[in-house]
Amino acid sequence: MAKSTFRRRGLGALAMALVAATPAFAQEKVRFQTDWIPSGEHAMYYGAWSKGIYAKHGIDIAITRGYGSGDTVTKLAGGASDFGVADLAAVYTAEARTNVPIKTIAVLYNESPHSLFVLKSSGITSFKGLEGKKIGITPGNSHRFYFPAVAAKAGTDPSKIIWTNMDGAAMAAQLIAKNIDAAPFYSIHEYYINKAAVKAGEQIVSLPFVAVGFKIYAATLITSDKMIAEKPDLVKRFLAASKEAFEWARDNPEETCKLHVARFPEVELDDCMHSLDNVMKFVFTDHTKEFGWGKESPERLKFSWDTIAESQDLKKDFDYKKGINTSFVPK
Repeated sequence: MAKSTFRRRGLGALAMALVAATPAFAQEKVRFQTDWIPSGEHAMYYGAWSKGIYAKHGIDIAITRGYGSGDTVTKLAGGASDFGVADLAAVYTAEARTNVPIKTIAVLYNESPHSLFVLKSSGITSFKGLEGKKIGITPGNSHRFYFPAVAAKAGTDPSKIIWTNMDGAAMAAQLIAKNIDAAPFYSIHEYYINKAAVKAGEQIVSLPFVAVGFKIYAATLITSDKMIAEKPDLVKRFLAASKEAFEWARDNPEETCKLHVARFPEVELDDCMHSLDNVMKFVFTDHTKEFGWGKESPERLKFSWDTIAESQDLKKDFDYKKGINTSFVPK
């Protein structure tokens, strides 16, 4: 009896040791770059990092902030990161113009949250009449790509806009200080930017691109052709972990944001939770129910490509379907 008990205990201890050791053996280092500063928009990634969701899928992840979608595309194409977040416009433009070897591997935002933020005190109430105004921008920013089409629908001459390059982290402060007349943001960020504006005696007004029919794909997860060819299992695990991260953050927003704020104390909890809540409205939609998380609709993908091609003056015969590969997205 004693021997049997000892054997069972020994086997149990061995099994526990193997389970504990397996993740350590399986962990694969991954460099992941977002498209902007670590606001609540990215809380699902950082929260899942702290929660151990990526580690659960055998991924030792390191997340760094980006400086706009164009920067993320460039860094990934140059081998400085393994996966990234970038707007579909930045991905397609890089591929169509310079044959950059990258792919969108999951669609995140099923509708475009692109917008311009202006101050209520500026008197600007629409896209019409922006000629001569200064708009802040980051290099490769997808807002800049789309704006000519938005301006055309609004009756504004886009060639008369004054674009001012700056760091995305300084954009809100520059707008509130009235050093620029408008700033490109996802509507997701309106809550916390308006909070800063109110402290300065101002108020933010959001001018959404979707108001002129801009129902296109926006933020996506990307990787290189090399990663897909050489490490398809890692791509699959990364997407499975990211899908779990989004679903966990949707169901546990406060825990997600508390973990996020622990990493970035400059982000206030209520700001994080409002941004995260707004993100989920673009990710988990009727589109997601029909096609699944990360998957595209052929019709909306074509409309997105047509819109991007027109706004960027890209060759219409480019095979846009080759720029996206969502076959690794878990069902």
